[in-house]
Amino acid sequence: MRLLIIDDSETSRLLLKTVLHAEGFGGAEDAEGFAAALALLDRTPEQELPDVILMDLEMPDANGIDATRQLKSKPRYTDIPVIMVTASDRLEDLEGAFAAGANDYITKPVHRVELCARVGSAQRLKQEMDQRKIRELELERMTRELEALSSLDGLTGVANRRHFDSTLAQEWQRCARDQAPLSLLMIDIDFFKRYNDALGHLEGDKCLKAVAHAIQNAFRRPADFLARFGGEEFIALLPDTDMEGGCRLARAIQNQLATLAMPHPDSSISDHVTVSIGVAATVPLPGAESSPLVAASDKALYKAKKAGRDQIINAEGQPCPPESS
Repeated sequence: MRLLIIDDSETSRLLLKTVLHAEGFGGAEDAEGFAAALALLDRTPEQELPDVILMDLEMPDANGIDATRQLKSKPRYTDIPVIMVTASDRLEDLEGAFAAGANDYITKPVHRVELCARVGSAQRLKQEMDQRKIRELELERMTRELEALSSLDGLTGVANRRHFDSTLAQEWQRCARDQAPLSLLMIDIDFFKRYNDALGHLEGDKCLKAVAHAIQNAFRRPADFLARFGGEEFIALLPDTDMEGGCRLARAIQNQLATLAMPHPDSSISDHVTVSIGVAATVPLPGAESSPLVAASDKALYKAKKAGRDQIINAEGQPCPPESS
């Protein structure tokens, strides 16, 4: 246990330290007045701060009530119990001490039994507060983990539909405010049902994970956002990206899958897994809904599949030009 005794009287400090040490309360430091105590506290590492402070009510450099109020105003010291040591029996002094944040008081002359009882009680209070802080931090950590889990697709690890909806709403508002373009890529794995039927659902799950990873490898900016839209469909949200930029990224995604070259046992168009992509882009208008943009990317995807799959079609129904064009 770590104690700090603040008193301008060396005799009083020595008496308190001697009694507390004899009763098993070791580790007591002392400071001659509040200024010296504050300097000592400010240079003490967080993990070595005192568990309890005993402070004299009347000191030449500071009133104990004002000193307590100043200490308790600093988050670093808020949870350290303060026991006021006073020779005063005035009710207003006690009321002032408690109002300032003191946790207890001891009257002078100090009695050994009372001193040990009140210091022990303050020590238990500090332990309870420390445990509460640990529980609160653990609860915050668990809450963050649950929030993260609730926003992710459990299979692929990318964002889920709910997270996509909230992110789209945020980016839509931002782009509307800044009059910046926003693109969506609706991405579908070609002949995925056949893949599942031929190899089984476990291999199908591996395929979904690999495709999600390949799409993310094509991203070049932290703001580019991928979500699983449902089944074998993914959707990419590209802030500050026009149609040309969306088509360029769609080509990069196809190139990633070509490099991956994951074998497909029953595709009508390729010996490896491919994707069809619908691209839509707009500059959002303030107050407008984002759903038409999602619908446009979905319609473009439908046209890409109708065009033979492994295609990139924009919202105008036209194939996206090759990168070299």
